[in-house]
Amino acid sequence: MSEQKSLGTMLRMAREAKGLSLERLARDLNLQESVLRSLEADVYEQLPMGGERPLVRQVAERLEVDLVEHQAAWEALPGSMAEESPDPRRERLERMVMGVLTAGSIGLMAWLVVPGPNLKRGALDESQGQPSGPRSGLQPVAETRLPPRGANHDYPVLGEVLPEVPRTEDGLLVILRAQDASQVHIVAAGLNEERTLQVSGPWLLRVKGAFTITLDNAGVVSVEVAGRSIRHGQSVGETWVGRFNAEGQWLRPKAPEEPPPTTPEVDPEAPREH
Repeated sequence: MSEQKSLGTMLRMAREAKGLSLERLARDLNLQESVLRSLEADVYEQLPMGGERPLVRQVAERLEVDLVEHQAAWEALPGSMAEESPDPRRERLERMVMGVLTAGSIGLMAWLVVPGPNLKRGALDESQGQPSGPRSGLQPVAETRLPPRGANHDYPVLGEVLPEVPRTEDGLLVILRAQDASQVHIVAAGLNEERTLQVSGPWLLRVKGAFTITLDNAGVVSVEVAGRSIRHGQSVGETWVGRFNAEGQWLRPKAPEEPPPTTPEVDPEAPREH
């Protein structure tokens, strides 16, 4: 039984069989000649650590050496088998599978983008005033109408695609949006919540019964209660305390009454000017 040749010897014999010099092969693979000499001499300690198997596979592919036929010599190489590149046959199989999947995806996209014969025939029937048949099994979808938008509507659109109902059995919807940091404190029956608002997102919660909202930087916070905007009128850095009843109505504080004008007292004994 003949002695098993090393991978370095087989690579050298394959290079010489193709009539390639070390200089030409190094130029083709963009490698140094010293690296190729180390590979052919099976001196792997002069190669970068972990690069033995990738370099052997690169040179073998250029010289058309099938490493699968030399599995024993391949396994004798230093380095971890887990770090090596995939098996050549497995790579070819994976490339074939990826090619089939890519072609199938392109065909599906073309079928979806380009109208099929049934769609074209339906468009022709409509242009001639004739009712068209079913199109690819698609059924018409009933149009969904949103309620008219208005400031006094019970369910105004708040900017979301599907706004939450302002009033439910769980309570009134309170939405607080901030343009800067603000400390918020909400107190109600069985509720005592405190949070620091940020620009990142609004604070939505349900409140039952009468409640109080306290803002320490009110000028940067917009308030909505039961679908209605509350214009508190406070500036940046000012504190605002808003009290609401169970129906979500803002209990505005009464303006202080102005005192009646006073008339100066006249001394009856003082001389009068003529």
